Amino acid sequence: MAQLVKLQDYTSRYQIDLARYPTQFVRLKKNQWDRVKHQWEQGDEVDDWQHIEEAEEEKPRFSFVRKFFTKKEPSALEVAPEEIVGEQELLASEDEIPDEETTLTFNPKIVYAPQTIKELRQMFMNQFFHFQLKWASSTLREKSYVDPKFMRDSFLRTVLLRLPDTYLVFYYPIIKVKKAPIELAIIIITPTECICINKLEQEDQAVYVADGDRFWTKKVGKKDSKVLNPFISLNRTEAVLEQLFDSENITIPIRKVLLSRNGYFDYPGTAFNTRLIDKRSYTEWFDQLARSASPMKHMQIRAAQTLLAQAQITSFNRNIWQTDEEEQDGQV
Repeated sequence: MAQLVKLQDYTSRYQIDLARYPTQFVRLKKNQWDRVKHQWEQGDEVDDWQHIEEAEEEKPRFSFVRKFFTKKEPSALEVAPEEIVGEQELLASEDEIPDEETTLTFNPKIVYAPQTIKELRQMFMNQFFHFQLKWASSTLREKSYVDPKFMRDSFLRTVLLRLPDTYLVFYYPIIKVKKAPIELAIIIITPTECICINKLEQEDQAVYVADGDRFWTKKVGKKDSKVLNPFISLNRTEAVLEQLFDSENITIPIRKVLLSRNGYFDYPGTAFNTRLIDKRSYTEWFDQLARSASPMKHMQIRAAQTLLAQAQITSFNRNIWQTDEEEQDGQV
């Protein structure tokens, strides 16, 4: 699963310590999957699975870090010590920050008895997706309100569930540039490049004709209408990233992708440093993106940290949320 580092202007635990939370995320996912799988293989009752709790305290941290740096599995977060942070530094950073018991707990709820391991995995991943949205919008002290539309966002779900753990996702992040908030396109920072994605998805089978600098023509059957040139958002995102990366001497390639999973592009010629991915090429492109098995890189982490440092945060103190929830419970 790719890691949702920043969602719009929501608070993010990754802004606290980007060296700590990627490892903790993978450990949480692996521990819970192992326990659910074990319960299923032992034939335990479905109701018992609802009480599975986070297994942070059950495994020594050192043994996890050792496996983290040595085990080679597609589902593991593979980071070479010299590329991101030393083993002792990682241990030290985890000791300095108290465990966030209230925000790290993930309790899978098995609502029916899956017949195959594939069904069990799909059930687990679907529930982990919802947990990940909470994970990416809360810290020990703060929490942000998550718009329900993200729960239904099929592309966000696909990106998080199918891309490797080493991919860091910024989903329409709001960045402060000269104190002015600017919403950027989708950004995926892989170990080797930074991919900016602008989705253009409206009616099924729509054809987007690039026939103007400011507006394009959208054709649906015999009906034509205008849509804003999607390159505007992509180019703005690229310009902001270049400015931020240059200021920190970060050298990582920036690629742009214009995406439509349910439509088509009619674009004469080729666009500089931009791939147009429509319904005809989406599956091949995404499969290729998901096959990468590169470990996390130091430059990748620096790029993500630079973005997080400029990100806008809108959040509430957890005590306020708890008080509101208690009041609502009392009114029911």
